[in-house]
Amino acid sequence: MFGLKRKNKPLLGVDISSTSIKLLELSESGSSYRIESYAVEPLPADAVLEKNIQDIEAVSNAIKTAYKKSGSKAKQAAVSVAGSAAITKTITMPATLSEAEVEEQIQIEADQYIPYPLEEINLDFEMLGLSEGNEETQDILLAASKSEHVDARVDAAERAGLTSMVVDIEPYAIEHTIQTMSHQLIDHGKEKTIAVFDIGASMTCLNVIHDMELIYTREQTFGGKQLTEEIMRRYGLSYEDAGKAKREGGLPSGYQTEVLDPFKTTLARQVSRFLQFFFSASAFSHIDQIVLSGGCASIGGIDSFIESHTGTPTLIAAPFASMKIKDKSLAPKITSDAPALMIACGLALRSFD
Repeated sequence: MFGLKRKNKPLLGVDISSTSIKLLELSESGSSYRIESYAVEPLPADAVLEKNIQDIEAVSNAIKTAYKKSGSKAKQAAVSVAGSAAITKTITMPATLSEAEVEEQIQIEADQYIPYPLEEINLDFEMLGLSEGNEETQDILLAASKSEHVDARVDAAERAGLTSMVVDIEPYAIEHTIQTMSHQLIDHGKEKTIAVFDIGASMTCLNVIHDMELIYTREQTFGGKQLTEEIMRRYGLSYEDAGKAKREGGLPSGYQTEVLDPFKTTLARQVSRFLQFFFSASAFSHIDQIVLSGGCASIGGIDSFIESHTGTPTLIAAPFASMKIKDKSLAPKITSDAPALMIACGLALRSFD
């Protein structure tokens, strides 16, 4: 959203998480999309901590490696900042104002909406259309982030040879992806309240989508890293070996009951806790469906476990279920990685805005 310009297609979606770079390129294929290129490249430990880049050189090198692996020829990218690093606010203005007039008005009045000096932030807006129930005003979505968060991601991509044409906000990237997954949702998501839990290595983010629009987001420190560290502690493995064993198997027979099941129980409690926060902060008291994304969504049976714990229909995100794949040999890997590619997918979809 920040510094959005008219762009030449396509855009590479570049998701910078705490453990890896996820890179994705899409093209239009009839009424759907096709995956043109894709790669995931691990990051060194502590290169990104809680979604803040600590080692820009390491991140840039990983982007460069992922780009080479993907085989993409695209040079323009969309990256994103964490929801916690951005401020969003919907304001109203007279419906008669043009885009240029809205921009001028925002520059004049920005200090009313954003608690930082203008010189310290990147600020952008999106015109959402006429206000509901009032044709004399229009709704404007304001988005702001401290320049240091935006600049770090733009710089990392630039050092890897990519030009960032769009800097989005992660929850809005997920909202973008959910809109292409409506066929997987109850009643296609119409008038339904969907809780999307993006559970990564170190952070969990709840994004609530009502009637296919983002209405709430919350982040908290919790993720698959805690499971990896418990595997390390219990079985005397290095962090890298524990992570590999977690993904590929080969752990002792007691792993399921002694380590994995307690982690799944903790995860389910976190989900319930997040939902209680949402209910207490909103007029809602019910969720129609839960969608699980992020690396932890790949834990076997986690959807049915969460569903039984919360009493809410739960599914694993499958953003590419209706998409074609240029290189069909990649299909098994893409299907396996799909729940962790929600943000990368939403960023790549910015090509078609």
